[in-house]
Amino acid sequence: MRLRSGAAIAALVMLSVAGCKQDTMGTGDSGPGATAGGGSGGGAALTAAESLTVKGRAPKTGYSRERFGAAWADTDSNSCDTRDDILKRDLKQVKFTDGDCKVSYGVLESDPYSGKEVIYKRGASLVDIDHLVALSDAWQKGAKYWDASKRIALANDPLNLLAAGASANRSKGDGDTATWVPPKAYRCTYVAAQVAVKKKYGLWVTSAEKAAMVKVLSTCSKQALPTGGNPTNAPARFHAN
Repeated sequence: MRLRSGAAIAALVMLSVAGCKQDTMGTGDSGPGATAGGGSGGGAALTAAESLTVKGRAPKTGYSRERFGAAWADTDSNSCDTRDDILKRDLKQVKFTDGDCKVSYGVLESDPYSGKEVIYKRGASLVDIDHLVALSDAWQKGAKYWDASKRIALANDPLNLLAAGASANRSKGDGDTATWVPPKAYRCTYVAAQVAVKKKYGLWVTSAEKAAMVKVLSTCSKQALPTGGNPTNAPARFHAN
Protein backbone atom coordinates (compact mmCIF):
# COMPACT_ATOMS: atom_id res chain seq x y z
CA MET A 1 0.00 0.00 0.00
CA ARG A 2 1.89 2.81 -1.10
CA LEU A 3 0.42 7.31 -4.02
CA ARG A 4 1.61 13.57 -6.05
CA SER A 5 2.58 14.32 -9.44
CA GLY A 6 4.71 16.29 -11.82
CA ALA A 7 2.30 16.15 -14.70
CA ALA A 8 0.13 13.38 -13.50
CA ILE A 9 -0.77 12.94 -9.87
CA ALA A 10 -0.13 15.29 -7.06
CA ALA A 11 -0.37 19.01 -7.58
CA LEU A 12 -0.81 19.51 -3.90
CA VAL A 13 -3.17 22.24 -2.89
CA MET A 14 -3.00 22.84 0.80
CA LEU A 15 -6.38 23.35 2.34
CA SER A 16 -8.12 23.25 5.66
CA VAL A 17 -10.70 20.62 6.41
CA ALA A 18 -12.74 23.30 8.09
CA GLY A 19 -13.42 25.08 4.84
CA CYS A 20 -11.59 23.09 2.17
CA LYS A 21 -11.31 24.54 -1.26
CA GLN A 22 -11.54 22.39 -4.32
CA ASP A 23 -8.15 20.77 -4.79
CA THR A 24 -6.49 18.26 -7.03
CA MET A 25 -4.31 15.25 -6.47
CA GLY A 26 -2.28 14.96 -9.59
CA THR A 27 -1.85 16.78 -12.82
CA GLY A 28 -2.88 14.72 -15.77
CA ASP A 29 -5.20 11.97 -16.88
CA SER A 30 -3.25 9.10 -15.36
CA GLY A 31 -3.17 10.17 -11.74
CA PRO A 32 -5.66 10.24 -8.89
CA GLY A 33 -6.10 13.96 -9.21
CA ALA A 34 -6.75 13.83 -12.92
CA THR A 35 -10.09 14.77 -14.37
CA ALA A 36 -10.62 13.69 -17.93
CA GLY A 37 -12.05 16.23 -20.34
CA GLY A 38 -12.41 18.84 -17.64
CA GLY A 39 -13.35 16.22 -15.14
CA SER A 40 -16.15 15.84 -12.66
CA GLY A 41 -16.26 18.91 -10.46
CA GLY A 42 -18.84 20.79 -8.43
CA GLY A 43 -19.10 18.37 -5.55
CA ALA A 44 -18.78 15.22 -7.63
CA ALA A 45 -16.61 13.54 -5.00
CA LEU A 46 -19.26 13.95 -2.29
CA THR A 47 -21.99 12.74 -4.63
CA ALA A 48 -19.92 9.70 -5.56
CA ALA A 49 -19.19 8.91 -1.91
CA GLU A 50 -22.87 8.98 -1.12
CA SER A 51 -23.52 6.54 -3.96
CA LEU A 52 -21.07 3.84 -2.84
CA THR A 53 -22.54 0.48 -1.85
CA VAL A 54 -22.41 -0.33 1.86
CA LYS A 55 -21.66 -3.84 3.09
CA GLY A 56 -19.82 -5.44 5.95
CA ARG A 57 -16.12 -6.18 5.71
CA ALA A 58 -15.49 -9.69 4.37
CA PRO A 59 -12.91 -11.92 6.08
CA LYS A 60 -9.28 -11.35 5.17
CA THR A 61 -8.92 -15.11 4.69
CA GLY A 62 -7.00 -15.96 1.56
CA TYR A 63 -5.41 -12.54 1.12
CA SER A 64 -1.81 -12.22 0.02
CA ARG A 65 0.01 -9.59 -2.02
CA GLU A 66 0.58 -12.24 -4.69
CA ARG A 67 -3.17 -12.40 -5.36
CA PHE A 68 -2.68 -8.99 -7.02
CA GLY A 69 0.17 -10.18 -9.23
CA ALA A 70 3.88 -9.46 -9.19
CA ALA A 71 4.68 -6.09 -7.63
CA TRP A 72 4.84 -3.15 -10.02
CA ALA A 73 4.00 -5.02 -13.21
CA ASP A 74 4.31 -3.02 -16.45
CA THR A 75 0.62 -3.23 -17.26
CA ASP A 76 0.67 -0.13 -19.47
CA SER A 77 3.38 -1.73 -21.65
CA ASN A 78 5.69 1.30 -21.68
CA SER A 79 8.73 -0.83 -20.76
CA CYS A 80 9.02 0.78 -17.30
CA ASP A 81 7.68 -0.84 -14.15
CA THR A 82 4.83 0.84 -12.32
CA ARG A 83 6.92 1.98 -9.36
CA ASP A 84 9.32 3.89 -11.61
CA ASP A 85 6.39 5.34 -13.56
CA ILE A 86 4.97 6.82 -10.36
CA LEU A 87 8.36 8.08 -9.16
CA LYS A 88 8.87 9.83 -12.50
CA ARG A 89 5.42 11.33 -12.29
CA ASP A 90 5.51 12.50 -8.70
CA LEU A 91 9.11 13.52 -8.00
CA LYS A 92 11.04 16.60 -9.04
CA GLN A 93 14.72 16.84 -10.07
CA VAL A 94 14.54 13.24 -11.29
CA LYS A 95 17.73 11.43 -12.30
CA PHE A 96 17.91 8.02 -13.98
CA THR A 97 20.10 4.95 -14.17
CA ASP A 98 20.25 3.23 -17.57
CA GLY A 99 18.01 5.30 -19.82
CA ASP A 100 14.82 6.98 -18.66
CA CYS A 101 13.08 4.25 -16.66
CA LYS A 102 14.99 3.49 -13.48
CA VAL A 103 14.76 6.48 -11.18
CA SER A 104 17.96 6.82 -9.16
CA TYR A 105 17.21 10.15 -7.46
CA GLY A 106 14.37 12.61 -7.00
CA VAL A 107 12.77 15.03 -4.59
CA LEU A 108 9.27 14.72 -3.19
CA GLU A 109 8.97 18.44 -2.62
CA SER A 110 5.99 18.22 -0.30
CA ASP A 111 5.07 14.82 1.04
CA PRO A 112 1.26 14.67 0.89
CA TYR A 113 1.14 12.88 4.24
CA SER A 114 3.57 15.03 6.23
CA GLY A 115 4.10 18.21 4.21
CA LYS A 116 7.87 17.72 4.44
CA GLU A 117 10.44 17.47 1.66
CA VAL A 118 11.63 13.91 1.20
CA ILE A 119 14.64 12.80 -0.84
CA TYR A 120 14.45 9.63 -2.91
CA LYS A 121 17.64 7.63 -3.51
CA ARG A 122 17.40 4.24 -5.14
CA GLY A 123 18.35 1.46 -2.75
CA ALA A 124 17.96 3.63 0.34
CA SER A 125 14.61 5.21 -0.28
CA LEU A 126 12.59 7.27 2.16
CA VAL A 127 9.77 7.33 -0.39
CA ASP A 128 7.04 4.70 -0.70
CA ILE A 129 4.46 4.23 -3.41
CA ASP A 130 1.18 4.08 -1.54
CA HIS A 131 -1.91 2.24 -2.67
CA LEU A 132 -4.56 4.79 -1.71
CA VAL A 133 -7.03 1.96 -1.39
CA ALA A 134 -4.91 -0.66 0.32
CA LEU A 135 -4.91 -4.02 -1.41
CA SER A 136 -5.95 -5.92 1.71
CA ASP A 137 -8.80 -3.44 2.21
CA ALA A 138 -9.86 -3.98 -1.40
CA TRP A 139 -9.69 -7.76 -0.86
CA GLN A 140 -12.16 -7.50 2.01
CA LYS A 141 -14.52 -5.25 0.05
CA GLY A 142 -14.96 -7.02 -3.23
CA ALA A 143 -11.58 -7.85 -4.79
CA LYS A 144 -11.62 -11.31 -3.25
CA TYR A 145 -14.27 -12.24 -5.81
CA TRP A 146 -12.60 -10.73 -8.88
CA ASP A 147 -10.55 -12.48 -11.50
CA ALA A 148 -6.80 -11.96 -11.38
CA SER A 149 -6.79 -9.50 -14.27
CA LYS A 150 -8.86 -6.96 -12.36
CA ARG A 151 -6.82 -7.33 -9.18
CA ILE A 152 -3.58 -6.80 -11.11
CA ALA A 153 -5.08 -3.70 -12.73
CA LEU A 154 -6.02 -2.21 -9.36
CA ALA A 155 -2.54 -2.83 -7.93
CA ASN A 156 -0.91 -0.95 -10.82
CA ASP A 157 -3.46 1.75 -11.60
CA PRO A 158 -1.94 5.26 -11.35
CA LEU A 159 -5.30 6.47 -10.05
CA ASN A 160 -4.67 4.40 -6.93
CA LEU A 161 -0.98 5.23 -6.48
CA LEU A 162 0.85 8.09 -4.80
CA ALA A 163 4.47 8.76 -3.86
CA ALA A 164 4.60 9.47 -0.13
CA GLY A 165 7.17 9.65 2.63
CA ALA A 166 7.78 6.16 3.97
CA SER A 167 7.41 7.03 7.64
CA ALA A 168 4.01 8.71 7.33
CA ASN A 169 2.76 6.16 4.82
CA ARG A 170 3.56 3.20 7.02
CA SER A 171 1.52 4.69 9.85
CA LYS A 172 -1.47 4.25 7.55
CA GLY A 173 -1.06 0.50 7.15
CA ASP A 174 -4.10 -0.93 5.40
CA GLY A 175 -6.55 1.49 7.00
CA ASP A 176 -9.60 2.87 5.25
CA THR A 177 -11.05 6.37 5.70
CA ALA A 178 -12.74 5.34 8.95
CA THR A 179 -9.43 4.42 10.55
CA TRP A 180 -6.80 6.67 8.93
CA VAL A 181 -6.70 9.98 7.10
CA PRO A 182 -3.75 12.29 6.39
CA PRO A 183 -3.37 15.76 7.92
CA LYS A 184 -6.05 18.33 7.14
CA ALA A 185 -4.05 19.98 4.38
CA TYR A 186 -4.42 16.91 2.16
CA ARG A 187 -7.50 15.24 3.55
CA CYS A 188 -10.15 16.25 1.02
CA THR A 189 -7.91 15.34 -1.91
CA TYR A 190 -7.02 11.99 -0.35
CA VAL A 191 -10.58 10.95 0.43
CA ALA A 192 -11.80 12.02 -3.02
CA ALA A 193 -9.16 9.78 -4.58
CA GLN A 194 -10.20 6.81 -2.45
CA VAL A 195 -13.81 7.36 -3.48
CA ALA A 196 -12.78 7.53 -7.13
CA VAL A 197 -10.92 4.24 -6.95
CA LYS A 198 -13.72 2.45 -5.12
CA LYS A 199 -16.29 3.73 -7.59
CA LYS A 200 -14.17 2.88 -10.65
CA TYR A 201 -13.61 -0.70 -9.50
CA GLY A 202 -16.98 -1.31 -7.86
CA LEU A 203 -15.57 -1.85 -4.38
CA TRP A 204 -17.96 -1.46 -1.50
CA VAL A 205 -17.45 0.43 1.78
CA THR A 206 -18.44 -0.22 5.37
CA SER A 207 -21.02 2.05 6.98
CA ALA A 208 -18.32 3.63 9.19
CA GLU A 209 -16.09 4.20 6.17
CA LYS A 210 -18.86 5.83 4.14
CA ALA A 211 -19.82 8.07 7.05
CA ALA A 212 -16.19 9.17 7.40
CA MET A 213 -15.91 9.88 3.66
CA VAL A 214 -19.08 11.96 3.64
CA LYS A 215 -18.01 13.85 6.76
CA VAL A 216 -14.68 14.87 5.21
CA LEU A 217 -16.08 15.71 1.78
CA SER A 218 -18.92 17.74 3.29
CA THR A 219 -16.28 20.22 4.44
CA CYS A 220 -15.08 20.67 0.84
CA SER A 221 -18.33 20.20 -1.03
CA LYS A 222 -16.94 21.42 -4.37
CA GLN A 223 -14.23 18.74 -4.39
CA ALA A 224 -13.88 17.19 -7.84
CA LEU A 225 -13.87 13.43 -8.39
CA PRO A 226 -10.53 12.28 -9.83
CA THR A 227 -10.73 10.26 -13.05
CA GLY A 228 -8.33 8.59 -15.42
CA GLY A 229 -5.79 5.87 -14.80
CA ASN A 230 -5.52 2.51 -16.52
CA PRO A 231 -8.21 0.07 -17.73
CA THR A 232 -9.76 -2.10 -15.02
CA ASN A 233 -8.37 -5.28 -16.57
CA ALA A 234 -4.67 -5.97 -17.06
CA PRO A 235 -3.36 -7.47 -20.32
CA ALA A 236 -3.75 -11.24 -20.57
CA ARG A 237 -0.01 -11.89 -20.28
CA PHE A 238 -0.10 -11.01 -16.57
CA HIS A 239 -1.01 -13.60 -13.97
CA ALA A 240 -1.47 -13.79 -10.21
CA ASN A 241 -1.23 -16.64 -7.72
